[in-house]
Amino acid sequence: MTRLPACGPEGPIRARTTSQPPLAVRAVLFDFSGTLFQIRTYADRIRAAMAEPVDEAAMDIMLSGLEAGLSDPDVVEAQRGRDVSSRAHRRAFSTWYATVPELAPVADVLYEQLQAPEHWVPYVDTDSTLARLTQGGVVLGVVSDVAWDLRATFAHHGLDHYFSSWVHSYEHHTEKPDPLLFQQACHELGVAPEATLMVGDHPAKDGGAAAAGLRSYVLPGRATPGSCRGLDAVLRLADRV
Repeated sequence: MTRLPACGPEGPIRARTTSQPPLAVRAVLFDFSGTLFQIRTYADRIRAAMAEPVDEAAMDIMLSGLEAGLSDPDVVEAQRGRDVSSRAHRRAFSTWYATVPELAPVADVLYEQLQAPEHWVPYVDTDSTLARLTQGGVVLGVVSDVAWDLRATFAHHGLDHYFSSWVHSYEHHTEKPDPLLFQQACHELGVAPEATLMVGDHPAKDGGAAAAGLRSYVLPGRATPGSCRGLDAVLRLADRV
């Protein structure tokens, strides 16, 4: 891989002069959750996990409990290094779910939903965007902070055939924005980082691909399952419109 120049506070210490324009985008790496897919709502998942029906008042109490649980010291601590191993990931989520008394008995069920392909919904513009990119000769990869192999989820929704590289954080015992993950994907695709675009929804993690020599595009957050994600912007950035 090309070594990036060391940078001071104002920019590269050793300036590199070139008359060459930026390389055309030949590869696009995508994050998973919040970028191409969104898991079903917590209300839907809780109702699927509980043995008895849950009315709106009870649901509101449980959702409020999940919100409050995010600031629980044990939950905060469990999130550290969450995506470096399957064990750490399960502990992080199960610890959070268990802060709600009503959900503690089904914490394992809620966690298993994360790995169940049917609980994930592609954004409405995911398929069309991936198709346009591949038709234009762009190769695609997935780089995700995750604790299981994502190929089954993509295959369940008929989207796995678009991708030639799968880089899962837990398999490399590190998390984005570690350059290793982005560089591994570029290596597997056979494309230089300078000709690769990383697309995700986390400014620090996905935007951190720039430190590995890639271009990056960060989508706005808070998209709802099954909505239009605005992935047409990726087509413009890859000059495939």
